[in-house]
Amino acid sequence: MSARGNILVAGKPGQGPALVLSAPISFWGGVDPKSGRIADVRHPECGQSMSGKVLFLPGTIGSSSASAVLMELVHAGHAPAALVLHEPDAILLLGLIVAREMGWETPVAVRLPREMFAAFEGRQLQVGAEGAISVSN
Repeated sequence: MSARGNILVAGKPGQGPALVLSAPISFWGGVDPKSGRIADVRHPECGQSMSGKVLFLPGTIGSSSASAVLMELVHAGHAPAALVLHEPDAILLLGLIVAREMGWETPVAVRLPREMFAAFEGRQLQVGAEGAISVSN
């Protein structure tokens, strides 16, 4: 299984297990920036860590602070290995852009149709700098 996503924010290629979220998430209050764990008790994937995972986001619940939380995840070493979004989220992605401007290594973020997310669930993945998503051996 493989796909090619559109690059939203260039970054370091990543690899890791897929974490396909079943619901949109708010990074502000919904993600612990010190651990990378989903902290929102109402979220279906509460308690799971996004740190080092290829994170598939079906959407985000808006907050202008989402970029700061993602930037904190990058700085603390708990960011996802790569982000795969159904729709671009300019505020969230701003966190990657600012982190990169600060000289921190950031994961690549790509856009992929939501209907393709399920095919990657439970698999070990590689996401290339050019947006290629493939199952690792």
